[in-house]
Amino acid sequence: MKGGLRLLSQELAVLGLDLQSTLNEEPRFLLDATFLGALHLELSERLGPEDTRAALLQLGFLHGLRDALVLVGRDLGSQVDAAGQPPASPRVAMQLTHAIGQTGLEVQGQWPDRREARAVTEMVGPSEGPICHVSAGYTSGWLSGVFDADVIAIEETCRAHGDEACRFQALEISAWIAQGEREALEVMEMLPARALRDIVEHHVATQPLPAPQGGEHFERGSAVVHVWGPVMVVPFSGPDEAHRALDLIGRDPGARDVRVVVLDLAGAIIDEGFGAAALEQILDAVESWGAEPIVTGVSPLSEAAVADIERSHLVLRKDLPEAIAAAFQIAEAMRRMT
Repeated sequence: MKGGLRLLSQELAVLGLDLQSTLNEEPRFLLDATFLGALHLELSERLGPEDTRAALLQLGFLHGLRDALVLVGRDLGSQVDAAGQPPASPRVAMQLTHAIGQTGLEVQGQWPDRREARAVTEMVGPSEGPICHVSAGYTSGWLSGVFDADVIAIEETCRAHGDEACRFQALEISAWIAQGEREALEVMEMLPARALRDIVEHHVATQPLPAPQGGEHFERGSAVVHVWGPVMVVPFSGPDEAHRALDLIGRDPGARDVRVVVLDLAGAIIDEGFGAAALEQILDAVESWGAEPIVTGVSPLSEAAVADIERSHLVLRKDLPEAIAAAFQIAEAMRRMT
């Protein structure tokens, strides 16, 4: 990039897409495929390929990080899918496989609707390599906000390049540096993460969140918390209580809309014998019910018991907000794939 690591605010402001002011508007480049394709074309003609990629990455990162910070930071009882509320799931559909590897967070995934690849192909034609720069930037920002880490997503295959799918890998910046991956190092030069995070954090801090629509609030002690339509949280106070909770919800006609169940183990101690077996039964019951289970809130005393379960189920060890954010992402991806 000309001038090395920098923000492209001035260049984008000429096109009406200043990095800071764009956060105050509906991001058409994320939602409108025609606009997205036209944006690729105009930037490439004005900025050249390298700065175009950097600009699209930066725009995507800002909005991905903003959406994640708003979601994770709000009251978990808010009706976030009500009119006028920020999105409860990422605007760029992602299908993820999450893991904790030797170098920390590792995420593989794809953008199932391939919106950006299709937009570029229709407007510009086939590309010489991966071209979903907005999607990669948005995913980097969204994962960075959800997991409270500096994460970079690198597109590895792209439909616009003739590949079967638009697939990516996301690692923390420290892991990319340790690997010395050339592509990742180039993207890091185009994404000044600290400067971008400062812009978003200032925006979120100075823009009041819309008032919640309704009076529901999250209570860990309650038997079941049905959160925001497709996601349900079940605080685990014991196998019998969890089974009764699932049975009661299963009788609710609205339960057919639940796609992901978050089992919150906060405060529970799961032993390697009966406790682990009971937890596995509950997870199997969720799957037989047609939903995807997520386990969160694992205490140090439950680590050994959960280790075997982690091989076959998604376990997010950080906290409940992270699990709920990931649950919405999974629910949205499932909805788009059906």
